[in-house]
Amino acid sequence: MTMRTETEQTAGTLRQSLHMRHMTMISLGGVIGAGLFVGSGAVIQATGPAAIISYAMAGVLVILIMRMLGEMAAARPSVGSFAEYGRIALGEWAGFLIGWLYWYFWVIVVAVEATAGALTLHNWILPEVPLWLLSLVLLVILTLTNVFSVRSYGEFEYWFAFIKVAAIAVFIVLGALFVLGLWPHARLDFSNLTKHGGFMPFGVGALFSSVTTLIFSFFGSEIVTIAAAESKEPAKAVARATNSVIWRVLVFYVLSIFLIVTILPWNDPHALASPYVNALKLLGVPGVASAMDIVVVTAVLSCLNSGLYTASRMLFALAHQGNAPKSLLRLNRRGVPVRAILVCTIVGYLSIIMDYVSPQHVFLFLLNSSGAVGLFIYLLIAFSQLRLRRQLNRDRADLPVKMWLYPYLTYLCIAGMVAVIISMVFHKGDASQLVLSLVSVAVLLVIYWIRSAMLS
Repeated sequence: MTMRTETEQTAGTLRQSLHMRHMTMISLGGVIGAGLFVGSGAVIQATGPAAIISYAMAGVLVILIMRMLGEMAAARPSVGSFAEYGRIALGEWAGFLIGWLYWYFWVIVVAVEATAGALTLHNWILPEVPLWLLSLVLLVILTLTNVFSVRSYGEFEYWFAFIKVAAIAVFIVLGALFVLGLWPHARLDFSNLTKHGGFMPFGVGALFSSVTTLIFSFFGSEIVTIAAAESKEPAKAVARATNSVIWRVLVFYVLSIFLIVTILPWNDPHALASPYVNALKLLGVPGVASAMDIVVVTAVLSCLNSGLYTASRMLFALAHQGNAPKSLLRLNRRGVPVRAILVCTIVGYLSIIMDYVSPQHVFLFLLNSSGAVGLFIYLLIAFSQLRLRRQLNRDRADLPVKMWLYPYLTYLCIAGMVAVIISMVFHKGDASQLVLSLVSVAVLLVIYWIRSAMLS
């Protein structure tokens, strides 16, 4: 009991330095990753024009999860967000499992994004600089940003997100003009949606297999609920982010993918290697390749920046719960958990080394073993909301954010995620990720039980 009280006093000194504009852009940027600009082409090739439906299905699941999370976070802004809600609703084991799984996911993402950013810069303007050095430089720069203050993280993320949102907005406006025949030398033409094998050339099964991939593309939307603990108006920020997630998913993903499959033939692998660039090239927009390189680098840096922030705050929350070393609660004068950040960067540096030393063995194993954990975390969030809602109703009559049609949509969301997990069993690449991710869960549960037995 004494330890819990002491850690809470230490955790209470986190600075509430993020303003509403930071929170708004963090919520917007969290939805847009580099995968949208680069990886969407692979999804379209695997699904056909029906990729629009796959994106919509994945988007609906994420919208429901964000609504559940928003309900809990607006009522109880907390360090660690959903890890703490899992602990309260389901027990200590759930807080331990959610926290460490989430931390594990993001420290691997930090290495992946540092490598992706280095590769983009290497191919674009720095071909003579070794990839490992570029990765190291990117990670060091973003580490310094996070260590300086939470305000500096928010400021960097504000401008990163602004560039990403602006790029998508410009693409949507220009693409819509082209599709509607309002662009020079263009005509109203939706034929790419039905020719080359039809709207759904690979059948219904392809829709669900794509949803599996897309769930992970949307992962990051929940970062705003973690940042809420360091914002000046946490309840308002979370409520606004939760309420806007519907149009964010519909506009940034569903509408932009609709324009892509309308402008480009879905079965052209060359065009879909970089779908947004090639769609704009078809429109005759000058300098589009260089502009998109800037956007992709920005998206990578945004993800790297948020990954370090999110992983460090989750590690801090685990220490707050007593599930990580208490020394990680130490803050600097600006209220930043420097030790937690540095631990995350050390893992990032080691992962980058593994990426270059053993990309087909050690790093591939790390990547695959974290591949499905996002889905497990979302499942635990849904179960947490089912339990916690009853307590929240007792504590307050009017919640700032409420899950729609509770508990029916929560149950529907759980059923949808279980269906996605089952579908992974029948796809070779997904099945290996599922098995290795289940191994990660099992290892953490064993560690928790051993630790609990030793403490008792």
